[in-house]
Parts: sequence; C-alpha cells; structure tokens
Amino acid sequence: MLSIHNTLSRSKEVFRPIEPGKVRMYVCGMTVYDYCHLGHARVMVVFDMVARWLRASGFDVTYVRNITDIDDKIIRRAQENGESIRALTDRFIAAMHEDADALGVLRPDHEPRATDYVASMQSLIERLHAKGLAYVAANHDVCYAVRKFEGYGKLSGKSLDELRAGERVEVAGEKKDPLDFVLWKHAKAEEPDEAKWASPWGSGRPGWHIECSAMSSDLLGEHFDIHGGGQDLQFPHHENEIAQSEGAHGHAFVNYWMHNGFVRVDDEKMSKSLGNFFTIRDVLETYDAEVVRFFILRAHYRSPLNYSDAHLDDARQALTRLYTALRSVEAAPAAVDWTESHALRFRAAMDDDFNTAEALAVLFELANEVNRGRDPLLAAQLKALGAVLGLLERDPVAFLQGSTPAASGLGPEDIEARIAARAAAKKAKDFAEADRIRAELLAAGIVLEDGAGGTTWRRA
Repeated sequence: MLSIHNTLSRSKEVFRPIEPGKVRMYVCGMTVYDYCHLGHARVMVVFDMVARWLRASGFDVTYVRNITDIDDKIIRRAQENGESIRALTDRFIAAMHEDADALGVLRPDHEPRATDYVASMQSLIERLHAKGLAYVAANHDVCYAVRKFEGYGKLSGKSLDELRAGERVEVAGEKKDPLDFVLWKHAKAEEPDEAKWASPWGSGRPGWHIECSAMSSDLLGEHFDIHGGGQDLQFPHHENEIAQSEGAHGHAFVNYWMHNGFVRVDDEKMSKSLGNFFTIRDVLETYDAEVVRFFILRAHYRSPLNYSDAHLDDARQALTRLYTALRSVEAAPAAVDWTESHALRFRAAMDDDFNTAEALAVLFELANEVNRGRDPLLAAQLKALGAVLGLLERDPVAFLQGSTPAASGLGPEDIEARIAARAAAKKAKDFAEADRIRAELLAAGIVLEDGAGGTTWRRA
C-alpha cells in the first residue's frame, strides 16, 4: 500500500483516500511575473510524478495547480514595464507552459487563475468575518485574527509565541497582533484599476493566502486528500490556508500535506543576491530537458536538491546509460508487467513515499540485464517503467545523438562524414589516421562505438 510522509503528523501514513478509488490533489503553483526558476521546476516535476504514480496505481486523480496572477510583485513589474497586468501574466503563463512542457510535465486537470475566483474569496472572507475570525483593521485591510483559531501552528509544529510572520505578510501597526495576516487589501491610489475589485470592505484585492483556500474548495471541495508545494510554503502560507479553511468550514481541510525540499546551488541557497539564480531556460540552454527531469527525480522529493554542473553532467551520463541499453535492443511497445520482479521492486519503492531514487536504481538493474541478455521483453519493461516517471519515452538514437550540443558545433552530417573517413582509413590499414579521427571527435564531445553492425555515435 502507498505510504506518504504527512507534514501535518511528521510521519509516514498509509494513504487512504476520502473517496475510494479517487484522489483530489491541490498544489500551489507559480506567481507569474517572471520566468520560472529551478525551484519551480522541482515543484512541477515532483507533483507531476506524484500524479502519474497515483494514476499508475489505479486512482482517478483530479489534480489542481493554481496560478497567482495578482500580487504586489506582479503589479510592480507591470508598472515598471508600462504594460497591463493581464499582458504581463499572460506572457509568463505561456512561458511557464513552455518550460513545463519541455520538462515532460503533464498539464494539471485544472489550472485556475486567482483573478477568476475573487468572488469566491470574498464569500470566504465574509464567512470568516461572521464567525469573528476576521476584522477590519484601522487601515481598512481585512485581517485574520490568528489567536482566535485554536489549531494555528499545527502544520509548522510551533506555538503561537514561537511563530513569526512570514516574508509576504506585512506586519503593520493597524493589526491587532503581528501574526495576523491580510485577507483583503484595501486599494492604493497608485495601483491600476485592473488590480481593484469592489467588495463589502471597499475597493481592493485579495491577500495571497485566501486565494488557495478559495480555489481549492471550489474545485475539490471543502475537504480533500492531498495538498502539496515547496517546503518554503509550509509557513506561513499553508499554515494560513488551514486557519482560513478550517476556520470557515469548521472541519478538516486536507488529510495529507506534502512538501518538496529546497533547491540549492553548489550547496548554497539559490538567490539572486548571491548570483547563483538560474531560470529553467538558463539551464535548458546547456542541458537536455529530460536530463533535468531525471536529475530532479534522482533525489527523494523531500531531500535538498543540490544543483551544479557536475551533478547535471553526472545525470546526463546516467540517463545515457539507460538509453544505450534501449538502443542495443529494440523494445516493442508494451504496458508494464507488474508481476515481473523488477516492476515489483519499482512499485515497492514508489509506494514508500514516492521513493524515486530507489525506483531509478531498479531501472539501472534492469538496464544491466538488458545489456547482458539482449531480451526485448526486458527492454520493453525498462521503457514502460521509465514512462511511469515521464522518462525514456524518446527514440534512443534521437536522445543519444541530440541530448547536448557538441562544443564544436558538429552536425550529424559532419559526424557521419568523419565516421566514413575513419572507416576508409581502417580499410586502408591507416590506423593512425583512424585513431586521429576518433580522438578529434571525442575532443568535440562525440563518442564512437564500434559494434557488429558498424560504428554508431552519441554525444558525450
């Protein structure tokens, strides 16, 4: 049976869906004012993997990943660019989809934009206000009264006195308590009209936290199975979602909370100020997108992920080994045989809190057997199991010959011409020239592999 590490209980729990055979999952998505970075890539790939495994396990999954298309950073960036908020967010939503598609991330079943759910957010705020959990501050913001919600702090595991307001929570003198957070922000004169909605509390816009409570309950119901996101969202965002949703509805909000670990760069926190900040597009200029996906899945989702060129290079070599096994034996299209020994170990790994590191280790064992026995059934099994994780779905030759650009800029025609020249040199017994051509290609990042069927090549 599938077990999931539940952040709420800080332990692994057997997964039991609310409705047998069905899973409702919500994941906090991107705030769309810039290109997605490596942290976003990890969230997208991790929860794509989770949705894929749940479906492979026979569940009917409804997967929601929201888009935050209104907040302070978006307004500021649109004003700096001299463009409308909608033009800015549309452009970066399209870029996000391009990045996600490249990484093999399947589109969620629903991808709600916050601005389409403002009426639902207002209804939720009105409900909280009627229950005495929200109040209008002196500056006309509507705030949540944190100390009136008995369960506050249960996700982060800290008492109210230990907790501090998070980075997106303004600690203003008008609040009754520094931990109180904004549900509805009053409009500022300098903000554009498209950032303002009429409300019972005057013109304004929703706070960040209320967005996810409203969108998730509208699309998945007031009580659903899994809520996910990056570790950085555990507090205050997810803590605040619990306070809002459980405070409004009077019952449990989410059964299983999942958080993926941070992305670090050369063992340091990724930060623009440190100059080690990478967008997905930056990385894809150098590395094949499937290599990046493989790199993310090679680590357990809750572990820190340390990005470096050396680790990406190693991931490329590892993925090359799997594709080399598939190139050596033609795999007929086939579904996974879940009774086969490798598949059983793969399933056991994935059912153990989505342990992709162990699942990939099984794929390498299978690749070794394919290389030894040249069994097309095992090759088919390798390809099918890889596909469960969104890997190994390309033609092996296409991956091996096109996974990274050669430093020399040699195209396939140039390489084939040199292979032909090497073959001619060998035929003429000019082995020094043949060796020179091989060395020249290797220096350019091209590996030649001689076999019974002739010479093939791949990118190093």
